[in-house]
Amino acid sequence: MKRLWPAALLALLCACGSPPPNEQTQAAPAPAAKPADESRRFPLADRVSMRLVDDHVLGKDFLPGGNVAEYRRKGKTYQQFLVRAPSAEAAGLLLFDFKGHLKDARYLAYMGGYFGLDGTTPVYIFQKGVFLAGLVGLPEKEADPLARQFAARLD
Repeated sequence: MKRLWPAALLALLCACGSPPPNEQTQAAPAPAAKPADESRRFPLADRVSMRLVDDHVLGKDFLPGGNVAEYRRKGKTYQQFLVRAPSAEAAGLLLFDFKGHLKDARYLAYMGGYFGLDGTTPVYIFQKGVFLAGLVGLPEKEADPLARQFAARLD
């Protein structure tokens, strides 16, 4: 009987775990990685500014960080944006999320994207590989050739 007592005590101590960590001892989630500077992919002509956005491109809570360039052409101001997703599938999901926030979104089969309204602002979005890209502030006829040129820079 005396021999079982130390073994029982050892088994009891091994079975007891530490209490679950409280909120203060849990590690905070790692901050999201800063987006890469993709400014080389944006056209230089008519560009007014270029900025790297750490999170929520265009102020959209469903979009991660990315690059935004502002352009002025023929008296009109518009923006081009680019988000690099971890994979093509993730970029496709971002496209689908963005499409869900557009009013009267129309599928553009030749670009694999959509054109619609964000409030009253026209938005042209498309996916190419791991990228979600688009133009904000131009009617479709003006945005389309610029979007095609932008897509060619994403190879």
